[in-house]
Amino acid sequence: MNMDAVRVSPTGLPSAEEIDQVAALLGRRPAVYFEVVVVDGGGDPVVIRNRPIMNDGRPMPTRYWLVGRDLSRRVARLEGEGGVRIAEASVDGGELAAAHERYAAERDAQIPEGHFGPRPAGGVGGTNMGVKCLHAHLAHHLAVGNDPVGAWVVEQLEADRSA
Repeated sequence: MNMDAVRVSPTGLPSAEEIDQVAALLGRRPAVYFEVVVVDGGGDPVVIRNRPIMNDGRPMPTRYWLVGRDLSRRVARLEGEGGVRIAEASVDGGELAAAHERYAAERDAQIPEGHFGPRPAGGVGGTNMGVKCLHAHLAHHLAVGNDPVGAWVVEQLEADRSA
């Protein structure tokens, strides 16, 4: 993969600088504790891993979030060209279902013991079936690997060098 994205080993809660960087990329302060898990060549955040319960107790179904500005823009363009529908038709349904299950299992394993409030549901992007968001699948793939839709997105982006 020739993308400007490198997995890193998170060191726990983000630094004040990382929080400011992610806030600038999102256009708002994050509402959940997160870790930076993928950066670009300059060390700027590309993917964050969210805790499953937001700071106010609400569930956070999106475990991996694509925050890198360039990749987010390129994926939005792909979605605008019908990428969600095309991706869903292009990947093996069993592999996609397995990716949803792995995503949900990893996220749910991080819910604090004794938590009795609402819990996040679904797999990648909060859905159990099909494809909801190419951004979420690419973030999952870059951070963990083994997401067929994320791999499909990488192929599309690498094939379209003009993006």
